[in-house]
Amino acid sequence: MSGHSKWATIKRKKEKTDSARGRTFSKLIKEITIASRMSGGDETGNPRLRAAVLAAKAANMPAANVDRAIKKGTGELPGVSYEEITYEAYGPGGTAFLISCLTDNRNRVVSEIRHIIGKCGGNMAESGAVGWMFTRLGQITIPAEGVDEDELMMQALEAGADDVGKDEESFMVTTQPENLEEVRQALENAGVEIETYEVAMVPQTLVPVEGTQAKQVVRLMDALDDHDDVTQFWTNVDLNEEELEDE
Repeated sequence: MSGHSKWATIKRKKEKTDSARGRTFSKLIKEITIASRMSGGDETGNPRLRAAVLAAKAANMPAANVDRAIKKGTGELPGVSYEEITYEAYGPGGTAFLISCLTDNRNRVVSEIRHIIGKCGGNMAESGAVGWMFTRLGQITIPAEGVDEDELMMQALEAGADDVGKDEESFMVTTQPENLEEVRQALENAGVEIETYEVAMVPQTLVPVEGTQAKQVVRLMDALDDHDDVTQFWTNVDLNEEELEDE
C-alpha cells in the first residue's frame, strides 16, 4: 500500500482505538469558526467549512453548536479570535511531524507543544526542516462495504482523481488539492458515500519504528490529540497495529 494510504489507515485505526482522544467538540468548533471567518458562512462556496461541518456531523455535534460556531466566525456573534500556526518537529526514531494548531495565545501554545515533544523523546525543528518530507494532497475516504472497486476507480479518475487505494475497511481517493472539491462533488453526485475529505500533508516515505521508540511515538500522538489547540497533525511514522493495541 502506498505511503499516503498506509498512514491514513494507521490514523483511522488509532482514532478507533483512542475514541476518547479523537477530535473534541472544541476542536471542531474552532475549525468551523476560522473557516467561516476566512471564507464566509455559506457551505456552498466554502469547501473548508463544508468539510468541517461534515466532520462535526460525523462526531454527532448538535446542529445548534455548528450554527453558533459559524456565526462566531462571521461576526454575527462575539467570539475568540484564533490564529493558525504550523509547527515542525522530529519525533522518536527519526520520525517527522507537522503539527497544525488553532490558538488564541501563540506564546502559550509553542511552549506547551515544545514540552510535549521533548517529554516524548523528540525536539522542535526549524520551519522547513521536515516540511519537505510531505506532499500536499487531497484525500477522500469512502467506506468499502458495498462499493465496486472498478466502478469507483472509473468514476474517480474521470472526475480528475490521481489514484484510488484500498484497505480492509475503506477506499482512499487521492487528488491534487485544487481538484479535491470537484472530485468530491462528482462522486457525491454519482451516489458515492463519502466518509471524510481533506487536504492533507502526506509523507513521501514512511519511517518504521518499534519497541521503545514506537511506544514513545504513540505517547506523542496521544499527547498531541489531547491538546486543545492541536487541530491536526501529520507524521511519516510506520507503526504496526500491534503497537497501537499495546498502548
